[in-house]
Amino acid sequence: MPINIPKLLPAREILEHENIFVMDDERAISQDIRPLKLLILNLMPEKEKAETQILRLLGNSPLQVNVKFLKTNSYESTHTSKQHLEQFYTTISEVKNQKYDGMIITGAPVELMEFEQVKYWQELTEIMDWTKTNVTSTLHICWGAQAALFYHYGIDKFELSRKCSGIYEHQIFEQNDLLLRGFDDHFYAPHSRYTDVSIGEIHEHPELRLLAASSEAGALLIASRDRKHVMITGHLEYESDSLAQEYNRDISRGLQIHIPENYFPNNDPTQPPINRWRSHGHLFFSNWLNYYVYQETPFNWE
Repeated sequence: MPINIPKLLPAREILEHENIFVMDDERAISQDIRPLKLLILNLMPEKEKAETQILRLLGNSPLQVNVKFLKTNSYESTHTSKQHLEQFYTTISEVKNQKYDGMIITGAPVELMEFEQVKYWQELTEIMDWTKTNVTSTLHICWGAQAALFYHYGIDKFELSRKCSGIYEHQIFEQNDLLLRGFDDHFYAPHSRYTDVSIGEIHEHPELRLLAASSEAGALLIASRDRKHVMITGHLEYESDSLAQEYNRDISRGLQIHIPENYFPNNDPTQPPINRWRSHGHLFFSNWLNYYVYQETPFNWE
């Protein structure tokens, strides 16, 4: 089934070219079913790129999903045009009285700052509070996952000695969890971050479950026992060349950065990387939509 997105959203043309099933409001309204309502708080600087990555995975589901994008009031993006934001994004004040079946909070390039130093931290905490009563399940990605662990569960991040960047093998710890249905016992996922969270603190927290982790990259998937919050510290939504683009960007800035691990063939940045996480990315988002959102959300919120 399709995702319902605005007809003029730039990501639409890319997704249609890839045969991702999308539709607009006119077609969606004619379908006699109850679509899922999904809100995406996009904190990434290059918002159009993040939109395409996430929508690509949401479109691989048997469920019809109506998507709305959310921006912050307290910080104005400098990497995305004002016209794009005004046309396709809304603010929490405009939707605070509505109920949503699912929500996604993306990462942001602010992980080396203390949470309280981030310009929109106060607004983000208000949004995270709002999700407790207005959203069935919220998926937090990368820095968004660290922010959720800190705010909801008191687990702080810590700085790594060097950037965790590359494709890492992960082990599943709760094989029977519906979020991991169909996953291999060991699977690969991209990571790209300068900070991490303590696996020990996650294990000790009575409200959390560690679902998957890497001996090299640390915790990947964490879920609350009530399924209200899912935290993923990596990037299953990344495209094949996402890490390459980040690596080349850092090199051009003169940063002392190592080559992403287990990524380029023969560790040679001139060779195109091989995608080893695509299938699990689609499966993860599909499982979250089905088991944590669709199966848990009321047909009539009222």
